[in-house]
Amino acid sequence: MPELPEVETVRRGLAPMMEGASFKKVEVRDRRLRWPIAKDFEKRLTGKTIDGLGRRAKYLLADLSSGDVLIMHLGMSGSFRVGQDAKPGLYHHERSKSTAHDHVVFHLSNGATVTFNDPRRFGSMKLVPRAKLEHEPLLRSLGPEPLGNEFDAAMLAAACARKKTSLKAALSDQRVVAGLGNIYVCEALFRARLSPKRIASTIADRNGKPNQRAQALVEAIKAVLNDAIKAGGSSLRDHRRADGSLGDFQHNFQVYDREGEPCPNCKGKVKRIVQTGRSTFYCPRCQK
Repeated sequence: MPELPEVETVRRGLAPMMEGASFKKVEVRDRRLRWPIAKDFEKRLTGKTIDGLGRRAKYLLADLSSGDVLIMHLGMSGSFRVGQDAKPGLYHHERSKSTAHDHVVFHLSNGATVTFNDPRRFGSMKLVPRAKLEHEPLLRSLGPEPLGNEFDAAMLAAACARKKTSLKAALSDQRVVAGLGNIYVCEALFRARLSPKRIASTIADRNGKPNQRAQALVEAIKAVLNDAIKAGGSSLRDHRRADGSLGDFQHNFQVYDREGEPCPNCKGKVKRIVQTGRSTFYCPRCQK
């Protein structure tokens, strides 16, 4: 599933074509996404202007002139394709025109066509009034944005202070920090030199205040996410940028999917273990 850097990359690719444009026509070719697309979806979008395209965790949020917010999630295999009549912008290159799994097509007032393609249909689209967004079930339990100014060592330490789960499990919990997934948790823990098996509460002192581990971890999280965004995200199976090209960050993995290879930091070897049903990659020699 795409993580924060992949979703942010898609947002940056779509924003030049979508922001300021209105929906001239909306086609829903298949309503059977993760949740069925509402019957009034087309009517509520047609003629409305996209005032801004933002992101919350792994969700894309389009603010509309009607006061609604269009919440979009890529699911496991979703992607957006920009039509060739769109004005070239950042990340805009030709990509596959296969229409077998095109489920939603946005025809915009500026001539651009934005198509949502999702072979596995785990993606979703939902319209929510802006006034009710705070209480939206998809968003209300999400933790802080890891690239936000408010996310710091004190906030992370407080969230982990009483947790007896592993540090890997805590960071993967969207209520602790939003947008992180398996790849970037592994990579951030490696950069911070912290074991994924470490008890989460050990990044805080007895009073819940941050220690050096918490500071190192927050810095590592921010750094790895920023590096991944600059590289266009990671492409392992399904992720594509808005232009259809692959992300490049998978070439910079230091531990993820590198089982048995030499550690980039020491003389150890990268090990793979299973935690909460997911593969974890780390160096047992330098991550303590």
